Amino acid sequence: ARYLIFFQYIGTKYGVVKVPPQQLKKKGVQDHLERLRPENHVSLYVSSRTDAGVHALSNSAHFDLQRKNKAPFTEEILRDAINFHLREQSIVTRAVRVPLDFHSRFQAQSRTYLYRVALGPDKTQIPLSDSELCWNLCTELDIDSMREAAAILKGTHDFSSFRAINSDLPFKNPVKTMDQICVQPGSSFTSNHFHHIPFWELTFTSKSFLYKQVRRMAGALVAVGRGRLSPLSLKKVLDARDSTAFPQGLSAPAHGLFLTNVEYRDE
Repeated sequence: ARYLIFFQYIGTKYGVVKVPPQQLKKKGVQDHLERLRPENHVSLYVSSRTDAGVHALSNSAHFDLQRKNKAPFTEEILRDAINFHLREQSIVTRAVRVPLDFHSRFQAQSRTYLYRVALGPDKTQIPLSDSELCWNLCTELDIDSMREAAAILKGTHDFSSFRAINSDLPFKNPVKTMDQICVQPGSSFTSNHFHHIPFWELTFTSKSFLYKQVRRMAGALVAVGRGRLSPLSLKKVLDARDSTAFPQGLSAPAHGLFLTNVEYRDE
């Protein structure tokens, strides 16, 4: 049977796929699937491979699982069995049985990322619940300029300037459509106690993204908000269509980024 699972994780603590044997203290989801004693070798196909340190509220993956002389697991039993082996990290939120030709990556309709920014006076003022889950800037931001810059990036463009170089570079089409790029107020995860610290959220939605594209876009928007880059300069970077045109040191750190949703057609 083929299953689609949805799962969450803190990127600084958890892996997605199989973890190398030398990393004894960390385990990935694929390691635990193998503890279900399937007849087949289980390969996990993740819809969105997040950078090291990036978090997920809802990532997804598919895999095939064959049991010896037994009927396939029901969706609920499979979810609970995986979470049982994960023990204190019950990260699988849902399991769905899908057709054998289903692919979690290629049949995703959209992906949404959220970048969290805190404007605390200093690091000691940021609550523990947020300290590793946001980018604390200790400064003010020009939100109007950031929204102007976001409007420039929205729509269909060649985003070559916003992708980092990796082995997939020759095979990935740099033309992407950003369905949503918005800058809106956010809050601390413990907002009842830390309501005095301003939080902002940068949201990006597209069918797919290039390698490190979201972190580069988030970093560029923050640079505009801090007055280090103008919306016109940002447009020139975009129009250059060259990864070397992206200013060095501008990419946003991984720990403020969350993959929040992967959408599929209901059927």
